[in-house]
Amino acid sequence: MRADIHPKYEGAEIRCACGNVIKTRSTKKTVIIGICNECHPFYTGQQKFVDTAGRVDKFQQRLAKTQAKREEIAATKAAKKKK
Repeated sequence: MRADIHPKYEGAEIRCACGNVIKTRSTKKTVIIGICNECHPFYTGQQKFVDTAGRVDKFQQRLAKTQAKREEIAATKAAKKKK
């Protein structure tokens, strides 16, 4: 590594919008974020599963079509190899 070309790596604070402060090291003294592990719904256990307009069903239908097409292509390739 060449000397004197890298930024200084020093103590820093990560501040969340909820008020949580995390001490770490970075090239910036303060990093402001919008959501952290203290306020994110996944980590707090308040996560809600909302399936609006059947998005999960639509995804599963697309996935089934894709898998069927892949199987069809694989079958045609196998048939061509046998010839």
